[in-house]
Amino acid sequence: MARSRKVTVSTDAHGHTAGWAETDLAPATVPVPDPAAAAFFDVDNTMMQGASIYWFARGLASRNYFTTTDLARFAWQQLRFRLLAREHAGDMSQAKEAALAFVEGWRVDDVERLSEEIFDELMAPRIWAGTHQLAQRHLDAGQRVWLVSAAPVEIGRVIAARLGLTGAIGTVAEVLDGAYTGRLVGDLMHGPAKAEAVTQLAAVEGLDLTRCAAYSDSANDLPLLSAVGRAVAVNPDGTLLRQARQHGWEVRDFRTGRRAVKIAVPSTAAAGLVAGAVTAGLALQRRRRPG
Repeated sequence: MARSRKVTVSTDAHGHTAGWAETDLAPATVPVPDPAAAAFFDVDNTMMQGASIYWFARGLASRNYFTTTDLARFAWQQLRFRLLAREHAGDMSQAKEAALAFVEGWRVDDVERLSEEIFDELMAPRIWAGTHQLAQRHLDAGQRVWLVSAAPVEIGRVIAARLGLTGAIGTVAEVLDGAYTGRLVGDLMHGPAKAEAVTQLAAVEGLDLTRCAAYSDSANDLPLLSAVGRAVAVNPDGTLLRQARQHGWEVRDFRTGRRAVKIAVPSTAAAGLVAGAVTAGLALQRRRRPG
Protein backbone atom coordinates (compact mmCIF):
# COMPACT_ATOMS: atom_id res chain seq x y z
CA MET A 1 0.00 0.00 0.00
CA ALA A 2 1.42 3.36 -1.02
CA ARG A 3 2.26 5.82 1.72
CA SER A 4 4.06 9.08 2.28
CA ARG A 5 6.27 10.35 5.07
CA LYS A 6 5.64 13.98 4.13
CA VAL A 7 4.85 16.09 7.19
CA THR A 8 3.97 19.76 6.70
CA VAL A 9 4.38 22.24 9.54
CA SER A 10 2.73 25.65 9.45
CA THR A 11 2.67 28.53 11.95
CA ASP A 12 0.04 31.27 11.95
CA ALA A 13 0.37 34.90 12.99
CA HIS A 14 -0.34 33.96 16.60
CA GLY A 15 2.47 31.43 16.76
CA HIS A 16 0.22 28.37 16.72
CA THR A 17 1.76 25.41 14.95
CA ALA A 18 0.03 22.56 13.18
CA GLY A 19 1.35 19.51 11.41
CA TRP A 20 -0.30 17.32 8.85
CA ALA A 21 0.88 14.25 7.01
CA GLU A 22 -0.50 13.03 3.71
CA THR A 23 -0.89 9.33 3.00
CA ASP A 24 -0.79 9.52 -0.81
CA LEU A 25 -3.90 7.34 -0.84
CA ALA A 26 -6.96 8.19 -2.87
CA PRO A 27 -10.37 6.53 -3.23
CA ALA A 28 -10.56 3.90 -5.95
CA THR A 29 -13.11 5.92 -7.90
CA VAL A 30 -13.69 9.64 -7.66
CA PRO A 31 -16.70 10.68 -9.75
CA VAL A 32 -16.26 14.46 -9.64
CA PRO A 33 -13.52 15.81 -7.39
CA ASP A 34 -14.56 18.72 -5.19
CA PRO A 35 -11.32 20.57 -4.42
CA ALA A 36 -13.00 23.06 -2.08
CA ALA A 37 -14.67 20.51 0.19
CA ALA A 38 -13.23 18.14 2.80
CA ALA A 39 -14.18 16.30 5.96
CA PHE A 40 -12.34 16.29 9.28
CA PHE A 41 -12.72 13.41 11.73
CA ASP A 42 -11.62 13.30 15.34
CA VAL A 43 -10.08 9.92 16.16
CA ASP A 44 -10.66 8.93 19.79
CA ASN A 45 -14.19 7.60 20.33
CA THR A 46 -15.23 9.12 16.99
CA MET A 47 -13.39 7.03 14.41
CA MET A 48 -12.13 4.52 16.96
CA GLN A 49 -13.49 2.98 20.15
CA GLY A 50 -11.32 4.41 22.90
CA ALA A 51 -8.13 6.45 22.71
CA SER A 52 -5.50 5.70 20.09
CA ILE A 53 -2.68 6.53 22.50
CA TYR A 54 -4.12 4.02 24.99
CA TRP A 55 -4.13 1.22 22.40
CA PHE A 56 -0.63 2.25 21.33
CA ALA A 57 0.45 1.97 24.98
CA ARG A 58 -1.19 -1.46 25.26
CA GLY A 59 0.73 -2.59 22.21
CA LEU A 60 3.96 -1.38 23.74
CA ALA A 61 3.12 -3.16 27.00
CA SER A 62 2.63 -6.44 25.13
CA ARG A 63 6.11 -5.92 23.71
CA ASN A 64 7.58 -5.39 27.20
CA TYR A 65 8.27 -1.69 26.79
CA PHE A 66 6.61 -1.28 30.18
CA THR A 67 4.46 -3.35 32.54
CA THR A 68 0.76 -4.18 32.53
CA THR A 69 0.59 -2.60 36.01
CA ASP A 70 1.71 0.69 34.44
CA LEU A 71 -0.97 0.26 31.80
CA ALA A 72 -3.67 -0.27 34.42
CA ARG A 73 -2.58 2.94 36.14
CA PHE A 74 -2.74 4.82 32.83
CA ALA A 75 -6.25 3.48 32.19
CA TRP A 76 -7.35 4.72 35.61
CA GLN A 77 -5.85 8.14 34.86
CA GLN A 78 -7.85 8.24 31.65
CA LEU A 79 -11.07 7.51 33.50
CA ARG A 80 -10.23 10.08 36.16
CA PHE A 81 -9.56 12.77 33.57
CA ARG A 82 -12.83 11.94 31.82
CA LEU A 83 -14.94 12.07 34.97
CA LEU A 84 -13.34 15.18 36.42
CA ALA A 85 -12.83 16.94 33.06
CA ARG A 86 -9.65 18.58 34.27
CA GLU A 87 -8.51 20.80 31.42
CA HIS A 88 -6.57 23.51 33.21
CA ALA A 89 -3.56 25.18 31.62
CA GLY A 90 -1.22 23.65 34.18
CA ASP A 91 -2.43 20.16 33.33
CA MET A 92 -1.85 20.78 29.62
CA SER A 93 1.65 22.03 30.41
CA GLN A 94 2.33 18.84 32.35
CA ALA A 95 1.02 16.78 29.45
CA LYS A 96 3.35 18.57 27.06
CA GLU A 97 6.37 18.06 29.31
CA ALA A 98 5.51 14.36 29.62
CA ALA A 99 5.28 14.04 25.85
CA LEU A 100 8.73 15.60 25.56
CA ALA A 101 10.15 13.02 27.95
CA PHE A 102 8.61 10.19 25.94
CA VAL A 103 9.78 11.05 22.44
CA GLU A 104 13.38 11.98 23.20
CA GLY A 105 15.76 9.62 21.44
CA TRP A 106 13.13 7.47 19.71
CA ARG A 107 13.61 6.86 16.01
CA VAL A 108 10.79 8.05 13.76
CA ASP A 109 10.96 4.86 11.70
CA ASP A 110 10.56 2.75 14.83
CA VAL A 111 7.51 4.68 16.01
CA GLU A 112 5.93 4.34 12.56
CA ARG A 113 6.69 0.62 12.43
CA LEU A 114 5.26 0.03 15.88
CA SER A 115 2.22 2.16 15.02
CA GLU A 116 1.52 0.01 11.97
CA GLU A 117 1.88 -3.23 13.92
CA ILE A 118 -0.25 -2.04 16.81
CA PHE A 119 -2.93 -0.62 14.53
CA ASP A 120 -3.33 -4.00 12.84
CA GLU A 121 -3.40 -5.83 16.18
CA LEU A 122 -5.44 -3.58 18.45
CA MET A 123 -6.86 -0.55 16.66
CA ALA A 124 -8.31 -1.99 13.46
CA PRO A 125 -10.89 -4.15 15.29
CA ARG A 126 -12.02 -1.04 17.18
CA ILE A 127 -12.70 1.22 14.22
CA TRP A 128 -16.34 2.26 14.20
CA ALA A 129 -17.69 0.79 10.96
CA GLY A 130 -20.38 3.46 10.84
CA THR A 131 -17.91 6.32 11.15
CA HIS A 132 -15.62 4.76 8.58
CA GLN A 133 -18.58 4.56 6.20
CA LEU A 134 -19.28 8.26 6.75
CA ALA A 135 -15.68 9.02 5.80
CA GLN A 136 -15.96 6.79 2.74
CA ARG A 137 -19.01 8.72 1.55
CA HIS A 138 -16.92 11.89 1.46
CA LEU A 139 -14.20 10.09 -0.48
CA ASP A 140 -16.76 8.69 -2.92
CA ALA A 141 -18.03 12.23 -3.43
CA GLY A 142 -14.55 13.29 -4.51
CA GLN A 143 -13.69 15.05 -1.26
CA ARG A 144 -10.59 14.75 0.87
CA VAL A 145 -10.81 13.30 4.38
CA TRP A 146 -8.43 14.15 7.19
CA LEU A 147 -8.08 12.79 10.70
CA VAL A 148 -7.54 15.40 13.43
CA SER A 149 -6.02 14.07 16.64
CA ALA A 150 -3.94 15.02 19.66
CA ALA A 151 -1.89 11.91 19.00
CA PRO A 152 1.51 12.32 17.31
CA VAL A 153 1.03 13.06 13.63
CA GLU A 154 2.98 9.90 12.74
CA ILE A 155 0.39 7.73 14.49
CA GLY A 156 -2.42 9.66 12.84
CA ARG A 157 -0.81 9.18 9.45
CA VAL A 158 -0.62 5.43 9.95
CA ILE A 159 -4.30 5.26 10.92
CA ALA A 160 -5.27 7.41 7.94
CA ALA A 161 -3.23 5.27 5.56
CA ARG A 162 -4.72 2.05 6.87
CA LEU A 163 -8.24 3.47 6.44
CA GLY A 164 -7.56 4.82 2.96
CA LEU A 165 -7.99 8.47 3.97
CA THR A 166 -6.20 11.54 2.66
CA GLY A 167 -4.03 12.32 5.66
CA ALA A 168 -3.85 13.34 9.31
CA ILE A 169 -3.41 16.43 11.43
CA GLY A 170 -1.68 15.78 14.75
CA THR A 171 0.80 16.85 17.38
CA VAL A 172 4.25 17.47 15.91
CA ALA A 173 7.50 16.49 17.59
CA GLU A 174 10.81 17.93 16.45
CA VAL A 175 13.01 15.50 14.54
CA LEU A 176 16.77 15.69 13.99
CA ASP A 177 18.66 13.07 11.98
CA GLY A 178 15.67 10.74 12.05
CA ALA A 179 15.20 10.83 15.84
CA TYR A 180 12.97 12.86 18.14
CA THR A 181 14.79 15.60 20.02
CA GLY A 182 12.40 15.70 22.98
CA ARG A 183 10.90 19.04 21.92
CA LEU A 184 7.47 19.59 20.45
CA VAL A 185 6.92 21.90 17.49
CA GLY A 186 4.09 24.05 18.81
CA ASP A 187 1.46 22.75 21.21
CA LEU A 188 -0.55 19.56 21.61
CA MET A 189 -3.25 19.25 18.95
CA HIS A 190 -6.11 19.70 21.37
CA GLY A 191 -9.22 21.90 21.71
CA PRO A 192 -8.91 25.26 19.89
CA ALA A 193 -5.62 24.11 18.35
CA LYS A 194 -7.59 21.72 16.11
CA ALA A 195 -9.71 24.54 14.69
CA GLU A 196 -6.59 26.64 14.10
CA ALA A 197 -4.85 23.73 12.35
CA VAL A 198 -7.83 23.06 10.10
CA THR A 199 -7.98 26.75 9.21
CA GLN A 200 -4.28 26.66 8.28
CA LEU A 201 -4.76 23.51 6.22
CA ALA A 202 -7.74 25.05 4.44
CA ALA A 203 -5.61 28.03 3.42
CA VAL A 204 -2.83 25.78 2.11
CA GLU A 205 -5.15 23.33 0.31
CA GLY A 206 -7.63 25.88 -1.03
CA LEU A 207 -10.57 24.57 0.98
CA ASP A 208 -13.79 26.46 1.64
CA LEU A 209 -14.58 25.68 5.27
CA THR A 210 -18.25 26.52 4.75
CA ARG A 211 -18.35 23.53 2.39
CA CYS A 212 -16.46 21.26 4.79
CA ALA A 213 -17.70 18.91 7.50
CA ALA A 214 -16.32 17.93 10.91
CA TYR A 215 -17.10 14.94 13.11
CA SER A 216 -16.35 14.56 16.82
CA ASP A 217 -17.55 12.94 20.04
CA SER A 218 -16.28 15.59 22.45
CA ALA A 219 -17.32 19.07 23.54
CA ASN A 220 -13.60 19.88 23.53
CA ASP A 221 -13.91 19.98 19.75
CA LEU A 222 -16.64 22.63 19.66
CA PRO A 223 -14.18 25.14 18.10
CA LEU A 224 -13.50 22.66 15.29
CA LEU A 225 -17.17 21.83 14.79
CA SER A 226 -18.05 25.54 14.73
CA ALA A 227 -15.38 26.29 12.13
CA VAL A 228 -17.02 24.29 9.33
CA GLY A 229 -20.28 24.44 7.43
CA ARG A 230 -21.54 21.06 8.62
CA ALA A 231 -20.94 19.69 12.11
CA VAL A 232 -21.79 16.14 13.12
CA ALA A 233 -21.73 14.80 16.68
CA VAL A 234 -20.61 11.15 16.66
CA ASN A 235 -21.02 9.10 19.85
CA PRO A 236 -21.30 12.45 21.65
CA ASP A 237 -20.61 13.15 25.30
CA GLY A 238 -23.40 14.84 27.24
CA THR A 239 -22.20 18.39 26.71
CA LEU A 240 -21.71 17.96 22.98
CA LEU A 241 -25.11 16.29 22.64
CA ARG A 242 -26.78 19.31 24.25
CA GLN A 243 -24.84 21.67 22.00
CA ALA A 244 -25.73 19.63 18.93
CA ARG A 245 -29.40 19.82 19.77
CA GLN A 246 -29.21 23.57 20.35
CA HIS A 247 -27.43 24.17 17.02
CA GLY A 248 -29.45 21.63 15.07
CA TRP A 249 -26.38 19.56 14.25
CA GLU A 250 -26.69 16.00 13.04
CA VAL A 251 -26.07 13.30 15.67
CA ARG A 252 -24.78 9.82 14.91
CA ASP A 253 -24.39 7.30 17.73
CA PHE A 254 -22.96 3.87 16.96
CA ARG A 255 -22.95 2.76 20.61
CA THR A 256 -25.65 0.60 22.15
CA GLY A 257 -26.69 0.09 25.76
CA ARG A 258 -24.11 -1.19 28.22
CA ARG A 259 -21.51 -1.52 25.47
CA ALA A 260 -21.42 2.26 25.17
CA VAL A 261 -20.63 2.57 28.88
CA LYS A 262 -17.89 -0.04 28.65
CA ILE A 263 -16.27 1.64 25.66
CA ALA A 264 -16.23 5.00 27.41
CA VAL A 265 -13.63 3.80 29.91
CA PRO A 266 -10.54 3.75 27.65
CA SER A 267 -11.59 6.98 25.93
CA THR A 268 -11.18 10.49 27.31
CA ALA A 269 -12.57 13.99 27.23
CA ALA A 270 -8.99 15.27 27.38
CA ALA A 271 -6.95 13.49 24.74
CA GLY A 272 -3.94 15.71 25.27
CA LEU A 273 -3.91 14.91 28.98
CA VAL A 274 -4.18 11.20 28.32
CA ALA A 275 -1.27 11.39 25.92
CA GLY A 276 0.71 13.08 28.65
CA ALA A 277 -0.29 10.54 31.30
CA VAL A 278 0.62 7.59 29.10
CA THR A 279 3.86 8.99 27.76
CA ALA A 280 5.02 10.09 31.20
CA GLY A 281 4.69 6.52 32.39
CA LEU A 282 6.47 5.23 29.33
CA ALA A 283 9.36 7.61 29.87
CA LEU A 284 9.76 6.50 33.46
CA GLN A 285 8.85 2.82 33.19
CA ARG A 286 9.84 1.61 29.73
CA ARG A 287 12.20 -1.34 29.85
CA ARG A 288 13.87 -0.62 26.53
CA ARG A 289 13.80 1.85 23.67
CA PRO A 290 13.44 1.02 19.96
CA GLY A 291 16.53 1.28 17.76
